Amino acid sequence: MRFTLSRGALEAAVQTRGGELVSLRRDGTEYIWGGDPAFWSGQNPILFPIVGSLKNGQVDIGGRTFRMSRHGFARQSEFTPVEQGGDFAVLELRQSAETLERYPFPFSLRVRHQLLEDGFSTAFTVENTGGTSMPFCIGAHTAFRCPLAEGERFEDYRLVFDRREDASTLLLTPEGLIRDGTEPMLSGGVLPLDYEVFRRLDTVIFRGLQSGGVSLVHRDTGRGVRMDVSQFPLAAFWTKPGAPFLCLEPWQGCAALEGETGRFQDKPFAVTLAPGERKTLAYTVTLLSGN
Repeated sequence: MRFTLSRGALEAAVQTRGGELVSLRRDGTEYIWGGDPAFWSGQNPILFPIVGSLKNGQVDIGGRTFRMSRHGFARQSEFTPVEQGGDFAVLELRQSAETLERYPFPFSLRVRHQLLEDGFSTAFTVENTGGTSMPFCIGAHTAFRCPLAEGERFEDYRLVFDRREDASTLLLTPEGLIRDGTEPMLSGGVLPLDYEVFRRLDTVIFRGLQSGGVSLVHRDTGRGVRMDVSQFPLAAFWTKPGAPFLCLEPWQGCAALEGETGRFQDKPFAVTLAPGERKTLAYTVTLLSGN
């Protein structure tokens, strides 16, 4: 099922499959990547209840072994619409027999997509509806078209952070686990885009940024988008070399560490909710008209 949202000059589409906002248009320009299996069929998946890859594809929960594929199961699940207005939609995912085989907790995951005057916000609310403590991770994986206009190149764009940053990226193994060491990647708060970086590193992952937001903008026109990531401890950036998109990803959680215990509760940046407790995390996207 697909819903259309509108506000002023903005129009968006939200689908129940994965609970995703899959289109955002203003003045004829589409900002969200449309998905293409030649590069990546995804668009804006919700990462839950894990972010990234598990070690050997499995995790220990309460002394039992459970298996989950990269980024968890929410992105492949059917959400239920629970509320809708002209400019917003709320969808919910709850446990099922299938999810309990991979993640043994009753839960509610509600996602609210809300159009704003110049963009949108997405809020995740996770509630522990069971009787035992529940660990989880969550993140976004929002793919923006890059370049936005004909005649532009991916390399014409850059990431501009709100503040000056001297940051290093976490490093991944070929299996997608976080390994020891970091690599200096950001100095001064501007990162020019280059496919070779993603060919070599796969994903650029920063933790502990001073900036509350990051902008993906054309270096000459200033046109693009800004994402507020202030509620999340990590920010990641990913594309497929040659693909006309870049994913901006605020994360509460990350892939397994190469040397970790394998217990869910020991995962870096995991949140644990007591029975009946809930937590909301949100990010906001603002469209930038440029010069």
